[in-house]
Amino acid sequence: MPACPPRAVVVMGVSGSGKSTVGELLARRQNWAFVEGDSFHSAENHAKMRAGVPLTDEDRASWLEALGLELARLAAGGVVLSCSALKRAYRQQLRSHVPGLTFIWLEVGRDAAHRRVAGRGDRHFFPATLIDSQFATLEPPRDEAGLLHLDSERALEELLAHATDWLQRTPHAHS
Repeated sequence: MPACPPRAVVVMGVSGSGKSTVGELLARRQNWAFVEGDSFHSAENHAKMRAGVPLTDEDRASWLEALGLELARLAAGGVVLSCSALKRAYRQQLRSHVPGLTFIWLEVGRDAAHRRVAGRGDRHFFPATLIDSQFATLEPPRDEAGLLHLDSERALEELLAHATDWLQRTPHAHS
């Protein structure tokens, strides 16, 4: 059976890595749906983060479940999700909803992430003071299948070109 291109991909990384920007533009290029993972957080999670309190695994559980369901709902037509997906267990939970789910990891340095998040000002609920907690939680997906690893400090157009090319070449299991 010939490989078919992926229909669902998660653009992941710590806050400030460019997940939303890359994800939205990539979805537009693919003519797929775009899902902003942050919009699925509960009001309680948003309040915690605004207050500078890192989320726990328990805080993220229902959020990840909702994202997995949304991925499954939209995968047939193509979907790009922006989601931190910091831990292997989080990624596994998302994969349980869409077998063969692929990930694009936008790796960013701590200083660049801090600078980017601080530059958002009040336009975003996530404060720069939480950057260190994101790096502490991150379990890099270096050895996981279905992964494109990109340096998010590269030019946006370069990131999009690499991601688009990779999506065309990467096999994907359809459920």
